[in-house]
Amino acid sequence: MTTTPASPAPGQDETSAPRRATRAAGLIPTDPVLRLASLLTLVNALGNGLYFPLGVLYFTRVVGLDATAVGLGLTVAGLTGVAASVPAGRAADRWGARRVGSLLWGGTAVATTGYVLVDSYAGFLLAVVCATGLQTASRGVQGAIYADVLPAATRVESRAYLRMVVNVGMGIGGVFGAVALQLDTRAAYVTVILVNAVTFAGPALLLPRLPLAPHAAGRKAPAANAPAAERWRAVRDLPFLTVTVLNSVLVVQYSLSEVGLPLWIVERTEAPRWTAALLMIVNCALVVLLQVRVARRASEIPAAVRAMRWAGLLLAVSCAVYAVSAGLSPVWAVAALTAGAVVQVLAEVLSAAGGWTLGYGLADARAHGVYQGVFGAGMSAGMMAGPALVTVTAIAHGSVGWAVLGVLFAGAGFAVAPAVRWARRDGDWRGEAA
Repeated sequence: MTTTPASPAPGQDETSAPRRATRAAGLIPTDPVLRLASLLTLVNALGNGLYFPLGVLYFTRVVGLDATAVGLGLTVAGLTGVAASVPAGRAADRWGARRVGSLLWGGTAVATTGYVLVDSYAGFLLAVVCATGLQTASRGVQGAIYADVLPAATRVESRAYLRMVVNVGMGIGGVFGAVALQLDTRAAYVTVILVNAVTFAGPALLLPRLPLAPHAAGRKAPAANAPAAERWRAVRDLPFLTVTVLNSVLVVQYSLSEVGLPLWIVERTEAPRWTAALLMIVNCALVVLLQVRVARRASEIPAAVRAMRWAGLLLAVSCAVYAVSAGLSPVWAVAALTAGAVVQVLAEVLSAAGGWTLGYGLADARAHGVYQGVFGAGMSAGMMAGPALVTVTAIAHGSVGWAVLGVLFAGAGFAVAPAVRWARRDGDWRGEAA
């Protein structure tokens, strides 16, 4: 059976004109589809940035739940989302990614609104499992949406632009979230929760308006196009699963910034506590400046493999620099931590771009929903495992722990190349990218 290639062959209509169309005039993309996707992404990121700084505090300070119990509930909710990612991807293949994505975001809005009604642990579990589970499951579906609405020739660059938008939105939302934290009243927390719910509901209503790209609009529904045995191929595709696992190892890097470094700074270095905030600002600013530029250079599979290899090496270097900061004076500790953060950001933008390219390029285009669901589930699993892994290595064992993390990152980066070669040898069904 003929398959739809994961990226267009030379000479097809999608190669040159769409690439120019997605380039931005200033900071605004000229492609109307990318503009609408950017608007939806920005609105949702504003809500997430607004809510993230105070979500846990609402349940502990306002509702009165135990912090450990809240953490356990969030873990259960995350596991639910990981488990739901692949079925959600299959649903996207069956009924359309835009329709399923709209339902998932709409469901997240309803469940998030339910937070304001929580007055017991049972109610908390119900609300957070529904909200977090639906939101996590939507990540893979979003990947399938981008596969349908963005031209293949500029898909990775467009995703890089959207990631930049996410960072901007999260930063702006975080500023207003800090205001709510300072007010520290039930009314302030409830307002933030309801606004966050609206930032899911609004984009959910507009998501079906994203027009399909020519390569998606001109083909039959994947569920009708692929044999029944092929619709779940992603969960049996060992080469793709291997690349997914390696990518999930590199995803652990996000826990360095969010969990590892704040704990490391406070417990193991002489650097002032505000250094953690400084490093977050450095991270966000450099992602905004670099992500699109790097993505343009990693939009083909060979370049993506090199990007992942360099990402693993740079993460190993950043781990070594972080370890050194423990024995330095406050000024030099800040300098070392900042240098390590800059190196880590370079690794972050490389691995993000490389991961997008491989996630699309090694997938069966007839079943992007399931494939992106699997890839998204891997990323979610890496993000969930990250805090515990960073804590039991670097935080618990200092330099030795940092060395273990560095070897893990470097090993994953180098292992991507043979895994991709395996995937590209694994039959012609992968299409042009294979």
